[in-house]
Amino acid sequence: MDWKKEIRSWGIMLGVFAVLYFTGLITPIMGGVQSLLLSTGLIKPNITLENKEKQPFDFSGQFMDMDGNRVGLTQYEGKTLFINLWATWCPPCRAEMPHISELYKKIGKTGDVQFLMIALDDDFEKSKKYIADKGFGFPVVHAAYGLNASLESQAIPTTLVVSPEGEIVFYQEGMSNFDTPEFREFLVGL
Repeated sequence: MDWKKEIRSWGIMLGVFAVLYFTGLITPIMGGVQSLLLSTGLIKPNITLENKEKQPFDFSGQFMDMDGNRVGLTQYEGKTLFINLWATWCPPCRAEMPHISELYKKIGKTGDVQFLMIALDDDFEKSKKYIADKGFGFPVVHAAYGLNASLESQAIPTTLVVSPEGEIVFYQEGMSNFDTPEFREFLVGL
C-alpha cells in the first residue's frame, strides 16, 4: 500500500513539473526562486583577484542596441565597464537582473561606471520585451554580430568588469548579487 502512495506522489510531482516546463513557466519561477536566494546575501561576487594576473580586454566588436543602432566596444575605452552576458531563457540570468538593476540605479547613472548588458537570445525582441516588462533602465545590446574572444564564455550568466586601463579585473561565470556595498566600492574605486 505504501508503494502506491509513493508512485502517486512521484506522478504528481512529475505532472506539475511537466506542466510548468511545457507552458514555459519554469524559467520565470526558477528565476524568481533564485532571485530570492540572492536577496539573502548568501551568494555574493568574490572580488579578490586571486584567480591570476589581469587580462587585457579586446575592445573590438559591435552590438545592436534596443533601437537597432550599432554600438562599438571602442566607445567604452578608458572607462570602468560592467558587462553581463544573459538570456531570457536562463533562470540564473533572470535571478540576478533585479540586483544588477539596483546596482545600476545606485552607480550606473553617475557616468563613472558604464553598464553593458549583452543579450544572447536568438530573437532580440524577446530580450527587449523582458526588459520593458520588468522596467529595467540599464543599457541592453544584442550580440547580433558575435562575441569577441574576451566575451566568449562557457556559461551564462557571465559578468566581467573592465578597468579604465583596459584590463579585465573581475570575471565570474554564474549568478551573484552584485548590489553589495563591497562590490559598489570596488567598481567606483577603479
